[in-house]
Amino acid sequence: MIPQLTGARVRGDLDVLSRAGLDLDDFIGEATDSVRRAVPWVGACVGTHDPATMMLTSARKYGALTAHNEHDRLFGIIEYGSEEPTSFRSLAVSDQKAIGMRATEAAEIDRSERMARLMRPHYGFADEARLLFRDGTAVWGCLAIFRGSDDPAFTADEVGFLGSLSESFARGVRSGILTRLAHDSVPLGETGGPAVVIVDARDEVAQISVGAEERLEQLRGNAHGGDPLSLVTSLVGAARRTLASPDAPPARARVRTGSGVWLLLHASPLRGAAGATGDVVVTIEEARPPEIVSLVVAAFGLTQRERDVTRLVLQGVETKEIASTLHVSAYTVQDHLKSVFDKAGVRSRRELISRVYFDQYVPRMGETVGATGWFAG
Repeated sequence: MIPQLTGARVRGDLDVLSRAGLDLDDFIGEATDSVRRAVPWVGACVGTHDPATMMLTSARKYGALTAHNEHDRLFGIIEYGSEEPTSFRSLAVSDQKAIGMRATEAAEIDRSERMARLMRPHYGFADEARLLFRDGTAVWGCLAIFRGSDDPAFTADEVGFLGSLSESFARGVRSGILTRLAHDSVPLGETGGPAVVIVDARDEVAQISVGAEERLEQLRGNAHGGDPLSLVTSLVGAARRTLASPDAPPARARVRTGSGVWLLLHASPLRGAAGATGDVVVTIEEARPPEIVSLVVAAFGLTQRERDVTRLVLQGVETKEIASTLHVSAYTVQDHLKSVFDKAGVRSRRELISRVYFDQYVPRMGETVGATGWFAG
């Protein structure tokens, strides 16, 4: 049983942290450490997700997991390539916020490939609790915490407490994304153009294009970051599943590098003369504004009507026409705009447009455009 005062303090701390405007590394590190005061753990992993596809976009590890990156790629393959009902992608389409493998999914722990192939043999973990970062409309990330064989299992009370932190974690991750938008972006380097990684049926990197290693290195986080190739293997696992499940979400993710550049990663299974080979090609390229706008706008935490107004503002539509299109008064549009400006931290339409399209693109207007219709480099 979590002491009532401890639980209240941790819940209050998370709420304050989520509204403090911290960057992702600071928010996630402080929030995860705060959780430990109420729900002790020996190892923890926090992932951020693309809310449109639930694909992994970054990972941070703490405690017993900090110094171990050698199994990160296997995690990506299992998490996204298996049919486990306790995978974060499966939980995201349910109404659950948190689970404990023994407390609420006792029947699943012995059938779990994740526990059998990875957590038990390589780390000695005997139980896991998982939390989704939900904000009511999307899932922005996840937390997995672990206990060893000599530790008590996570209780239903602890799992319920974790669930109560879901919205605060989601708010903090969204805020962290927006905080990073203000940073100066850094060019992708000399190579330019898409980079390609081919992963074979044995989950090994078979081929890699010039510049791909540089792109992957840009995805490496701080001391708590994992192997950036885990993002690639997550996409590989998801891409293979699309062969059996054509309706599965696409294997694509919008990822922010440490230097502030947005990249688009997507994966496709390869076929030979005899059919699918098990090989998967992963392409990494600079994301273009239309691919990022929806993510940035969603991170503002807008209501549906505020999103409708923002969409029209970004198209250059004037207030009267927005009112006519949405069948509301011009005064109502102005009220929505005021709320949007407050949430986005801007004071005008011009600043809102700049905030959404951010510094990655605006300073490059006027540069040479290549044959693809994108900046030449």
